[in-house]
Order: sequence, then structure tokens, then C-alpha cells
Amino acid sequence: MGPKLADSVDGLRAAGNQSFRNGQFAEATVLYSRALRMLQAQGCSNPEEESILFSNRAACHLKDGNCRDCIKDCTSALALMPFSMKPLLRRASAYEALEKYPLAYVDYRTVLQIDDRVASALDGISRMTRALMDSLGPEWRLKLPAVPLVPVTAQKRWDSVPLEYHKEKAKRKFRETTTSKGRVSSAGDVERARVLKEEGNELVKKGNHKKAIEKYSESLSFSDMESATYSNRALCHLALKQYKEAVRDCTEALRRDGKNVKALYRRAQAYKALKDYKSSLADISSLLQLEPRNGPARRLQQEVKQSLN
Repeated sequence: MGPKLADSVDGLRAAGNQSFRNGQFAEATVLYSRALRMLQAQGCSNPEEESILFSNRAACHLKDGNCRDCIKDCTSALALMPFSMKPLLRRASAYEALEKYPLAYVDYRTVLQIDDRVASALDGISRMTRALMDSLGPEWRLKLPAVPLVPVTAQKRWDSVPLEYHKEKAKRKFRETTTSKGRVSSAGDVERARVLKEEGNELVKKGNHKKAIEKYSESLSFSDMESATYSNRALCHLALKQYKEAVRDCTEALRRDGKNVKALYRRAQAYKALKDYKSSLADISSLLQLEPRNGPARRLQQEVKQSLN
């Protein structure tokens, strides 16, 4: 028995959500469609509600493997509420399933402009990069559609990222950490990683730390054995005041090279910002054992000691 059909838009949407949670995607599609017809018949403008209904119906189509209708509904949702993350991610998944990799890449990249922490988009970019390099060759970036520039107002609208994205990211990070020792990269992957790292370095020079993080993340998806890539990404996290992420990246860098002075210094900076002064001093001490005359480290040491007093 399905849920009792409601006689309001909110009721129909709630019933559709329940059917979706129960795995009854066809039934949920019918309920969302009824809600859309009712909302449109009322004649009152409610673009956010209408966009959500299109996006929810798109999720049903995606679950049922109906990628073309998923794309249509996501496009309708985005026309009403541009730069909404859920329809962008769902449309990207549908494009990917249809092997329309350039279009999937653009949608994943758009999501990362809104929030560079969304794990499903980071994973999608890695997959699309591999697929596009294989299909279009080394000049693949020149053959892509333009990626729309997300306005700051849209980025602020999505500052509060749903908890599931953070959980997903944490799981992905754990998988990367626990499997990295057994990963073997081909010579081609190592070269791709090097090129992407250099692109990240150029972005850092221009002060574009957010996009540099994306490049370093792509680089690490091909080969995660180079300590400098992690310490470079940590620099970007520091610039963006993402101190916990900086600590994690520096720790990964030091696992690969315990004498990475930049990683020690940046982790010390991040610990200081997090007010973990003892850990900060421990990293500075390790750094000064390697480079006793390192001026910036000695100055940071004095700053941390003053904070302890």
C-alpha cells in the first residue's frame, strides 16, 4: 500500500519523499508530477518549490535509469533556481551514465565552484578527467564547453552544505588513506599527476587557491605518492582558513617525506590557528632540527610561545 494521496502541494511532495525513501521510484515520480501540476495550476509564482519538485522527480528518473528525463528535469530545476547543487549533481550523473563526459565535467566543476568540499563532485571530476584524457587526448581541456562562472551570491546561498556531503567526504578520505599504500600508478598517471600539480602551482601564483585545490586533488587522483602535492594543497587550505584540512594534508605529506620542511611549517601554522600550541611547537622543533637557521620558523616559534604565556 502506498501513502495516502494528499490534496496539497506540500502533502504530495511529502508523500513523494516517503515513496522515494521506500524505493518506490515510479510512485514517487507520479506524486511529484501531481504536485507540479497542482502548483502550476495555482498560478502563484514559487520558483524554489517548483525547482525542488523538478529536482526530486529527476532523482527518481536517475534511480530508474531514465537519464534523459533526469537531464530534462534538472535543466528545468536549474532554470528556476540557477546553481542549485542537487540538480547539478544529478544532471552530471546522468550525463556521465550517457557517456557525455564533457557535459558531466562542466556540471561537476560548477558544483566545485559553489563548494570545493563536495566529495561526489571531487570524485566525479577525477573520473571525468581520466575519461576525457583517454578520449580527447592531452588537449582535452580546449575541447570542453565553457564552465559557467558562479556568482558570489550563489556561493553564499549554498554556504551551509548538507551534513551528508561532509560525511561522504570523510569516508572518501578514509578510503584514500587506507588504500594509498597499495596503489600503483602507471608512468602515464604519474606524468598526468605532475602536469596537474604544475597547473595548481600556477594558480597559486595567481592567488586562486580554491581552483588550485581542485588541480592538486585531480593530481592526487592519478598518483598520491608525491609529498609536495599534499603540502602545496595545505598551503591553499591555510590561505582559505581551512586549518583542519591543512593539518590533514601536511600529515599526509610527512608520511611520504618526514623531512618535508614546508609541511612541518604549514602544519605548525595550522595548529597555531587552531590554538593547539603544543603541537605547533613540536612541529617547529622538528623543523629546526632539520634547518636550525630557518628564520620564519624561529619567528613562528616566538609567536606561539607568546600565545602560551
